[in-house]
Formats: sequence, structure tokens, C-alpha cells
Amino acid sequence: MTLLDAHTDLVESSGQPVADLGAGSGPAWLDAWLAANTGEVVATRRSLHAAPELGRQEYRTTELVARRLTAVGLEPRTLPSGTGLVCDIGYGERCVALRADLDALPLAEDTGLPYASTVDGVMHACGHDAHTAIVLGAGLALASAPSLPGRVRLIFQPAEEVQPGGALDIVADGAMEGVQRIFALHCDPRLAVGRVGTRVGPITSACDLLEVRLKSPGGHTARPHLTADLVEALGLLITQLPLLLTRQVDPRSGTVLVWGAVQAGEAANAIPQHGVLRGTLRTADHATWGELEGKIRMLVEQLLAPTGVTYELDHVRGVPPVVNEAVSAGILADSAITILGPDAATSTEQSSGGEDFAWYLEHVPGAMARLGVWPGHGPMRDIHQPTFDLDERALPFGVRVLTQAALAALTTP
Repeated sequence: MTLLDAHTDLVESSGQPVADLGAGSGPAWLDAWLAANTGEVVATRRSLHAAPELGRQEYRTTELVARRLTAVGLEPRTLPSGTGLVCDIGYGERCVALRADLDALPLAEDTGLPYASTVDGVMHACGHDAHTAIVLGAGLALASAPSLPGRVRLIFQPAEEVQPGGALDIVADGAMEGVQRIFALHCDPRLAVGRVGTRVGPITSACDLLEVRLKSPGGHTARPHLTADLVEALGLLITQLPLLLTRQVDPRSGTVLVWGAVQAGEAANAIPQHGVLRGTLRTADHATWGELEGKIRMLVEQLLAPTGVTYELDHVRGVPPVVNEAVSAGILADSAITILGPDAATSTEQSSGGEDFAWYLEHVPGAMARLGVWPGHGPMRDIHQPTFDLDERALPFGVRVLTQAALAALTTP
């Protein structure tokens, strides 16, 4: 059974209807499409959830999306790598884009859902299955419209969870050419379903990866003066590099270096020859992000110079912050308000997490909003955890928000 063939079985297996929040609040053709196809949107999400694929391995997911778009007469174009695709709907000079991400995470699922992951050690723990189902639903709904005031480009990108992100694959393929504005939603398990969180300016942070590999002649711990003490050097980096970095950057930038792994030696009485230190470097400020690599390299050199330990530093530049443009953020907020009233849009805080949607905003204005997926009661099951799940009423609501945003953007000067 293919992913596409499994849709009906999966949606019927739950026995629970999914409400369309905001039904009757949009164009008649959108109401009609959702009335007939909300079950299809839910089934798509469940199909993808049951068969997750890691970054740049999303072949089945890409095929499912392409087949659905082709079935309604559209002409999706798959990226040369075979994962990820782009599809235009409508005609005209004006073009706005809607983006979804396809990949899952290397986590073993622990939800007990009837459509839980069937792939060992892989799970949609960040809501990308929902993002894909929503953007696909919005695209199919837009394709049913009698007419559109321009073009809507659907972007289904691979490898969002892989640094520096599959968005760069999309940009390199030329998919941003002609686009005037771009939108995306991201699941937020701390926000109730039927609400959208927006923010003007940075909504996520930059995230880089650091790895420092140290070398020493090694030796006996009774004679540290005859060698270079590698563990002591590691200790200096662990404690002093984050501290000294705070004196090199504006404290308002939200810059933080946190170590996640350290390895060196086995014996208590032997100074090791090799050690490694790994961590993440995050900042909320785009300008600061551009300066960090040089500052880190300077501080590492200065800290290790007196120790006699040699080193190699890999500073892997990740993604810049997602900086929402004001008009685009306003369009997303207004879209939610149009659907469910003034309480549907709320402000949201900047996250320390990274998101490769930022790469699109290096080229065109746009905005990402947080889509509430918490039922409003019970535990808030956070993303990137084996127990993550979402309230599926968020799916048709997300379709409405993105469809409304695309239409509004095409008519906004």
C-alpha cells in the first residue's frame, strides 16, 4: 500500500471527525473545498506521520505531494535531487509563496497513536507532517478557486532539520525568482488550537555548531609540567569561552554558547592525547551572527595559547534568525482574525531555536507564524520529543490561514 492509498484507511481508523474551525468565514469556494476535503487533509497528515523520512531522503513524501497536485491538473516540479518540489497555481506577474518542510527527526515515537511511525527510530516530532498537509491542502483549495489575482507558488522543501537547511536547495534551484512575499506556519504546542502567534522582527534565532578537537603529547598525571595538560585546556574552554564571549557581544543580542558533549581520556592517572568539545552557538541578532565566527576563533586561540595544547576548530554556520517583515506578519495575523475574530491572533516570543525559513527572508520579505496545536487542556507535548502530538483541528484552520494570507498578499500593494 502506498502513502496515497493509505489515506482513507488512516482517517477512518480514528473514528473521530475533525472540526473545521472557521467554517463559513472565507470565500464560498474555500468553504466548499474544506467541507468536502478536510478528511483528506487529515489523512495526508496521518499518512506522512506513519511513514516519516529523514532529511534529503523524502522520496515517498515528495511523490505523494506530486501525485496529489498532478491529479488536479497542476504541474509540480521535483528538485534535481529527487526530494522537494515546487508548484505554481494561477497566472500573472504577482507571485507569493507558501512553504512547507518535509523531513522528520531521528527519534523513536512514543505516542501510541494508531498511525504512529512505522519506521524505527524516525518520527515526525516537529510537526512537518502537519506543515506539509496544510500547504498541500491550501494549494489544492486554491486550485479549485474560480480565479486568482496572481500566482501562488507552493514550496515543499527537504531537510529543514539538517544544517544549514534544505531551504538553500530551494533557493539554489531558482524557486524564489519572481516571488514577492513568502509565508509559513510552524506548529506550537504551547498555543491553543484556533490561534496564531505572530511577531514583527526576529521570531527565531541563529544557530551554529562548534566542534573543538584538542591534541597533546599526553603523559603521566604525576608529571604535568612535562607535557600539555589537555583536560585542563578543555576545562578552560568549557568555563571561560562562554563567559568571555558575553564581553565580546551586545548583551541585548541574546547570544549564548552551550556545550553539549565533551570526551577525553579513560585512565585517572594519564593525561590524554586527544579530546573533543561540541556545542551550539545561538544569537537572536542577525548582525551579531555575522561577527561570531571571528570572535570565537580569537577567543579559542587566546585561551589555549598558554596551555601548549594544539587544536582544530570547526565552526559550522547554521541558519540566520527568521526576521519577520512587518506587512507580511500583519497579513498572517489579519488572516487569522478574519477567520475566527480578534482573539485568533496573539503576539509570540522570539525562540532560541533555529529555522531555515530564514534563508528565504534573505531574498524576499515574508513571515512565519506559530500555529496553535494544543487542545486547550491536558499536557503540552513539546516538539522534538517522542510524545509529541497535535490537535488535528489545527489542520483545516491552517489551510484557511495560509489561503487567506496568499489571497491578501496578492492584492496588497
